[in-house]
Amino acid sequence: MNLQRFALVFGIVFLVIGIAGFVPGLTQSHTHPDVNVQAGMGLLFGLFPVNILHNVVHLLFGAWGLAAARSLGGSLAYARGTAVIYAVLTILGLIPAMKLHSTFGLIPLYGHDIWLHAVLALVAGYFGFVHRETQGNTQRTAATN
Repeated sequence: MNLQRFALVFGIVFLVIGIAGFVPGLTQSHTHPDVNVQAGMGLLFGLFPVNILHNVVHLLFGAWGLAAARSLGGSLAYARGTAVIYAVLTILGLIPAMKLHSTFGLIPLYGHDIWLHAVLALVAGYFGFVHRETQGNTQRTAATN
């Protein structure tokens, strides 16, 4: 998979998940005393704590991924940015002090979100910092577009 395809796939997945967070029936009712923004609060697919702000963040990451997929440089910035941001979110999800695990009461980051954010950070980190585009990857991309 090349870098632009990565950005496109991640963008689509983030958009789908962001939309899913607003679909009744896909989120089970859930409350948490450390989350002040209770609008749309629930467990997406019965596992992942989300609220309205969390869903909006997913939509923004999705839109960024789709826009970034249009260029190699944009895709690289998206992969690196996503890796760093989701690594930080993983760490914050582990720290209940000062409500860091809920980004100061705004967005839930605890529970199953921790491992999911870690996986997202690792995959994005691979594409942003390890994966190298080869001439063959670039030509294949140009031929398929």
